[in-house]
Amino acid sequence: MNAPRSYRFVASSPRGFGDILARELVAVGAADVRERALGVEFSGPLEVAYRACRESRVAARVFLVVADLDAPTDARFYEALRAIDWRPHVDPARTLACDFTGRHPELTHTRFGALRLKDAICDQLRDATGTRPDIAPERPAVRVHAHANGPKVTVSIDLSGEGLHRRGYRAQAGEAPLRENLAAGILLRGGWAEKSRHAAEFLDPLCGSGTLAIEAAMIAADVAPNARRHYFGFFGWPGHDRAAWDRVKQDALARERKPSLVVRGLDRDGAVLDTARENAARAGLDGAITFSRGDLSAARPAGAGAGFLATNPPYGVRLEDKTAAHELMKVLGATLREHFAGWDAAILAGSPDMGLELGLRAERVHTVWNGALECRLLRIHVSPESEKQLIHRDRTARIDTSLAETPGAKMFGNRIAKNLKQLEKWADREQVSCYRLYDADMPEYSFAIDRYAEADGGRVWLYVQEYQAPKTINPDAAQRRRAEALAALPGATGIAPDSIHLRQRRKTTRGDQYEKLGESADFKLVEENGLRFWVNFTDYLDTGLFLDHRITRARLGAAAARKRFLNLFAYTGSATVYAAAGRARATTTVDMSATYLDWAQRNLAVNGFSGSNHEFIRADCISWLKTAVAERLSYELIFLDPPTFSNSKRMDDVLDVQRDHAALIDRCMALLAPGGMLVFSNNAQKFKLDPDVAERYAVTDISRATLPKDFERNPRIHQCWEITLR
Repeated sequence: MNAPRSYRFVASSPRGFGDILARELVAVGAADVRERALGVEFSGPLEVAYRACRESRVAARVFLVVADLDAPTDARFYEALRAIDWRPHVDPARTLACDFTGRHPELTHTRFGALRLKDAICDQLRDATGTRPDIAPERPAVRVHAHANGPKVTVSIDLSGEGLHRRGYRAQAGEAPLRENLAAGILLRGGWAEKSRHAAEFLDPLCGSGTLAIEAAMIAADVAPNARRHYFGFFGWPGHDRAAWDRVKQDALARERKPSLVVRGLDRDGAVLDTARENAARAGLDGAITFSRGDLSAARPAGAGAGFLATNPPYGVRLEDKTAAHELMKVLGATLREHFAGWDAAILAGSPDMGLELGLRAERVHTVWNGALECRLLRIHVSPESEKQLIHRDRTARIDTSLAETPGAKMFGNRIAKNLKQLEKWADREQVSCYRLYDADMPEYSFAIDRYAEADGGRVWLYVQEYQAPKTINPDAAQRRRAEALAALPGATGIAPDSIHLRQRRKTTRGDQYEKLGESADFKLVEENGLRFWVNFTDYLDTGLFLDHRITRARLGAAAARKRFLNLFAYTGSATVYAAAGRARATTTVDMSATYLDWAQRNLAVNGFSGSNHEFIRADCISWLKTAVAERLSYELIFLDPPTFSNSKRMDDVLDVQRDHAALIDRCMALLAPGGMLVFSNNAQKFKLDPDVAERYAVTDISRATLPKDFERNPRIHQCWEITLR
């Protein structure tokens, strides 16, 4: 018996789920599985492709490759297509549809590309058979697809015929539904396939038309996602192997089982729950899912034992009410904390900052695209350890303007006005829109004051940081000086009181220098050297952008061209943004905080940088460095900017930059490629570089060269070196 013929295929999936699709394809017997930018390539007999169409939970489409063309012009595209014998693929007595995607040098409109594809196929079939197929855009007998990557064009038969998210169970959807394959991808990414074997219950407390609950039940019952679908693109393809298809159906049906756990959906909209019940019945899950009416705040586990919660809360985009969406996330977080201890949760946040409202720390955060909308998938294990400390405080400083005429306020206002006059011309000349205006110039007024201007001519803000007064200072006197200083600022700067934020700083205990203080999620977009960054004045000890590193970042960007860049203790990734803008070949951003890595991704995204060449790693940098050295990783440009101290619970060891910097530098130098450079920086005011470092490597002190003009009043807070191999 001859072995079945092997074909070449390409499958697509929602953005960000290619790795899951690749694993699914291996599971159905695919060979030569390779992830690519626009899908996953694989090979195998038709039966493998049929299994992918029926059993893959995340696949969007499955294509059988007919030809790869080198077609730089419209004429060459048509000629190459017409040279193909289309009779094995298209029955001229039946119907045809054609799609064209990608970018081509001459075929700049997808409709025109599809028209030329159709013309070539029909003309070839008319010449060969005397007839041509009719065109049917919806559910044709065969759909042919061409994708252009410049002059290179791949031509395929769309075996799915239409999007594989169309399972056949959803006749209508509730407000802003998830596509079925995206819902399944969220569940698989959250670990539901494994956890469904042990969990006592699944709950979607904002279930809408029931998509997540239905997909969860199908995974738990091992029901093929497209078992109830009545149309595939290969049904009308002349090469269709009916016997292979029958085997696929029978095998999938034999694996189905009744779910042993409780699957529930909750929603306050009774009408949409009726739709959810109808969808579940069409999916063959009537009786396997319970849909109940109720508010989110009333959600409770159905019984004892740990469970799994997955939900897609309103985004604010789809409801046109971002305030309500943020409030709903707060209710969801409170409900989880109070009633769902021990549960696992997978929550799709409609924007990178929405998840901050939950008050729960995510174990993992994944970037997910719901169509064109960038979202975050938060994977959470609900426990006391996952709860964030929520501190509610005024977002802006309380300013008593009646104190503006006091002698102390006038004296302080005069100093601010003088600094502003000196810095404004420099800032305009250097195009600096965010800078330090005052830094404890007058010892009795111990503040650091930074000016931030929003991008595109937006609002101007003052960020006032009050240093903790020594115990020798009378608290009443310190409070009076604070009130006088705040009262002076609106008149001296022209900035309204409601645009002035006050942060009272204290000496931090080890490890809490970046701890979260609030949950406002109120981010502002600012600009530096033509690049954009998100800052936050209310939720953290720092805003997310260290202004004293302005020149250092620019130097990194200038040095990054065609280099592999490593950013350690990366915080919000501003140095990575500069490296990407400087045409770095690849970037790796390492930080222990999922929140800051997410912030870093947002900073890159707002500047147009994304893709697999930008890697984000959540790890203790000390431990990661040891592993990276053992694995012999290599980078041409490294930025090392550790905190002064840290003993975070997530670290394996305590970090003291004075004690540990030589070992950190040694490990970085072990990763440095020949001709590469390490930039080492810290803000420990009493820091001294270990003399042995200068003995082992070529060291250049660039502290003065990288100290911005607005920080010249206090140069001790900025120290920086360039280090290379001798």
